[in-house]
Amino acid sequence: MRRPLLLLLCPALLGLLLQLWLRSPHHPLVIGVLSARQHRALRDSIRGGWLQALPPSRRPLLRFILGSQACSVPPEDREDPYSCRLLNISSPVLHREIEAFTGPEPAHSPHRQLSVTFRVLHPIIITRLGAWCPGLTRNISVRLFQAEHEEPLFVARLTPLSPGSPVTAAARLCYKPVEQFILPEGFHGTVRWDSHDAEGLPMWGVHQVTLNDGGGVLQVTAADEGLLPYDFSQGVEGVAGGFTYTLHDGELLLQRLSDRPQRFSQHRAALEEEEAELQAESYAHGDMVFVDVVDTYRNVPRKLLLFYRWLEASTTFHFLLKTDDDCFIHLDNVLRALEDRKVQGPNAWWGNFRLNWAVDRTGKWQELEYMSPAYPAFACGSGYVISRDIVQWLAANADRLKTYQGEDVSMGIWMAAIGPRRYQDDSWLCEKSCDRAMLSAPQFSAQELAELWQQKQRCGNPCECANT
Repeated sequence: MRRPLLLLLCPALLGLLLQLWLRSPHHPLVIGVLSARQHRALRDSIRGGWLQALPPSRRPLLRFILGSQACSVPPEDREDPYSCRLLNISSPVLHREIEAFTGPEPAHSPHRQLSVTFRVLHPIIITRLGAWCPGLTRNISVRLFQAEHEEPLFVARLTPLSPGSPVTAAARLCYKPVEQFILPEGFHGTVRWDSHDAEGLPMWGVHQVTLNDGGGVLQVTAADEGLLPYDFSQGVEGVAGGFTYTLHDGELLLQRLSDRPQRFSQHRAALEEEEAELQAESYAHGDMVFVDVVDTYRNVPRKLLLFYRWLEASTTFHFLLKTDDDCFIHLDNVLRALEDRKVQGPNAWWGNFRLNWAVDRTGKWQELEYMSPAYPAFACGSGYVISRDIVQWLAANADRLKTYQGEDVSMGIWMAAIGPRRYQDDSWLCEKSCDRAMLSAPQFSAQELAELWQQKQRCGNPCECANT
């Protein structure tokens, strides 16, 4: 029996034919959807929802963008929910007051205001604030702030007449007690020393002192490590004293550390199951692109750049719509605007742009590497459209472009280098909402995406159907 010709073709030739088919010019629009590995329900809601707005012959090419690697660290053992860094706490110091900083004799400085920033990785209780004992020939205030807040949480005033006292006979810092309450895990703080006299403060550089981190519960953030201080208004970076603290719930921390091997084992088993499910999903639908990054929030900018590189090598298109898997795209409205030539390439960027957006120094959107206090214009994350030449530029420069805390702001910084023609459109909604004339809206659950689509099918309006 003669075999069909297709079966006789070698895999390499089949791959070439697939590439040629993908590169055919029938993709006026490609949609890239950033998706997390565990978001199967959201992907299925898109496949069975707003993507069905057009018949298959007119449907844009859509690809879900996922990292090829899962984070091997269980969520409970990460420094924060947004990265894959291990929370590196070992041998925590319990039931003892700890001096945060110790060091040699400080140098004299002309600065009358110094500050240092820190981060709490396990809850602590601040007990005292202090300054260099021999330096107390002047009046000094020590304040502890929550990052980016103007009012201090604690204040201690040390004077020649009321200098405080050392924790031990050998200690070289004098402290005054403060009201005690818990600084929670993830707390970002700034300690600031102010001299109220003409003389400057005695000063250590951040790397001249020893951080007594209690076994890993504290981190100091230093500008010369490539990370910015949280608040430039808090004075020159430097240390003129310190604080003391104790660990909160130390026994709970010890138990958490002893349970870590079991958590890692369970996590590895869960990841193996997840990987098998993803491969089955990819085989069933053929719409997933796995790029070579660990799939975490902090890696999303790199994830997007690698997708642009894949896309440029794989297919021919006119425009790319980038969105997230929790967004509803009103595909009819998007394509109608493109067909009416509302947006024209080359060098076109169509979105809802945030201007003069202040840089956050804490939380999910914490930015410690971008120097300015405000970002360049960037499109909010529910969706934007760029012309192919911009994708080509991003793909060609993917290995040289620096990534920042989020892909939206990273895109704004990258685009500032080439100055695209921006098409401002408020119909790309930035917050969870619904409007019949919208192009997109974010922050929906899988069930909500399905409900929006069901309403659109019933009455043409995803937001509501009039009572009949």
